[in-house]
This record gives sequence, structure tokens and C-alpha cells, in this order.
Amino acid sequence: MKMKTFIVAGALGAAMAGVGGTAAAGDIIGGSALLDASSHAQLERWLGAGEFNLDNVYTLHPGDTSDAFHAGADGKGATFTLLEVTNAAGASFLVGGYNPQSWASSEGWHETQRDWQRTAFLFNMTDPAVYRQVLTDYVLPSQGLRQTYNEVGYGPIFGSGPDLFVNDELTAATSWRLTYGNPDGEGKSIIDGSLHGEIVKLDAMEVFAISPVPEPGAAAMLLAGLGVLGAAMRRRS
Repeated sequence: MKMKTFIVAGALGAAMAGVGGTAAAGDIIGGSALLDASSHAQLERWLGAGEFNLDNVYTLHPGDTSDAFHAGADGKGATFTLLEVTNAAGASFLVGGYNPQSWASSEGWHETQRDWQRTAFLFNMTDPAVYRQVLTDYVLPSQGLRQTYNEVGYGPIFGSGPDLFVNDELTAATSWRLTYGNPDGEGKSIIDGSLHGEIVKLDAMEVFAISPVPEPGAAAMLLAGLGVLGAAMRRRS
């Protein structure tokens, strides 16, 4: 009976953490040098799925390669990837992408045949803009097919342009739009609007796993139910 009581207490503690413990709406767990409350709120608006917490699962450190990115980001479910980059003119930009699927080390292209699967998007925080996957009603239905590329020898890659690409040494990035955004902008960079896939310097990168914030009513019901269950187990003891 002690074992059952311990399980209930653990579940109750987890529920409390979601309500008023260490994680509250808008938390960035593990910290961030790239995101603040305003940019976090912007990500929530672009995703359109309510409030969520962000868990920093990977931060770029000097000497890291794509192995380190995959070790931190793979298998974490839906994520946001943030890149701070500098172009040839010396201008800095904060860009990134939302990946609704887990990153992986050996799965190649994650393809999305149906519109309901095409929920990934790219964004520019510096010159605010969002670029969503091209849907199947376009004249070329397969243009928005390839959501991400997943191989250990590369950093994060979105789209087959590639629309956003980070090299294996995690030192450089580029963007050539094809899978994401209005097809009229094909070939343009989401970073600075340049053409021809100009290479930019990667200064910082962070990857965040997403955890939804429970509704207060649902959390309260969960706590009440756990309390009743705990009382019943104590009576049996």
C-alpha cells in the first residue's frame, strides 16, 4: 500500500508543478539568451495553440558540431529552433523554425503528403514575418512536401530549398525559399531577403521543446481526483 500512496503523491506533485510550481505560463525552462517574454508571446501567436512553456534542450557551445545538436534535440517532439545570424553586411537577425515532428539522426526527409500535416513554419523575429508550408492546392502540390531533413551529418534543415539550413560545424546558415512561404518569393532568403542562398554566420542557436500549459479548470479537476484517489488508498491501508 505504501507503494500506491507514493505513486499518488508523485502524480499530485507533478500536477502542482503544472499549476503553481516551477513551471508557469510563459516559462522558458533552462533559460535563453535569444528569447524574452515578448518574443515568446510572438511564437505563441504564430503557433496559435494557446500558451506553452519552452524547455531549452540544446544551446550551441563553441566547438559543437551537428552531433551535439542531434544529441540534445532528437526525440523531443515538437520544437522551436532559434538562430542568431550575421550577414555579409554585418546585420544581425533572429530567425528560426517550428518543427511539429521530432528531430532525428537517420530518417532523411520528413515528408508531409496532406495539408493537415503541413503545420511547420519558419519565421524572422527581426523583420517580423512568418512563412508556412506551401499547401497542396498550389499548382505544384508537392512543393510543400518536404518538412525537414534529418541526418546526423547536418544541423537543422527545413524544406528542400533548403529554406533554412545549418551546416555540420554549426558555424554557418543559409536560406533559399521553396517549401515555405508564398511561392512568389521562391529563392529569397527568410533572413534578409537576398537571393541565391547567401551564406550567413551562425552566432548562436537554441532549441526548445514545447509543453502546453494545462487549463486551470482541468488542473483543478485533476488535483481533486487525485485527492479522492489518495484518500481511498489510505482507507484501504
